[in-house]
Amino acid sequence: MYQVGSRQSSPNLTLRALRLRPLPSKALQSVGAQLASNADSSVSHYSSHLLIPTQIGISISQKVSKRAVVRNRIKRQLKAIIRALLPQIAAGWQLVIVVKPSATQCSYEQFLQELKQLLRRAEIINEH
Repeated sequence: MYQVGSRQSSPNLTLRALRLRPLPSKALQSVGAQLASNADSSVSHYSSHLLIPTQIGISISQKVSKRAVVRNRIKRQLKAIIRALLPQIAAGWQLVIVVKPSATQCSYEQFLQELKQLLRRAEIINEH
């Protein structure tokens, strides 16, 4: 992912993003056939396209802080922001949020603003 994905940076965060390719229609048909054969009669058809869920990871090294308490607080704040932004995030992305050492001085609101800005620049979420 690091070689082919895009990178967006802000003062405290770096966003690495890779758009996943949708599954070919042949693979979708085989998956649909398997689901139909394994499921009861209420699931008799399968969608013609498969939305690949977005995968999000947070990377925070000991260079940010030697104290695990500080690193975990930052991770909790970022996870809460991601949960709030998840309905706006398009499906089919692999995202890695890398935390920079200057982030130990950031507030929740600053993380929220920076992450929204990074996601907009990467065209993962829309302006509205």
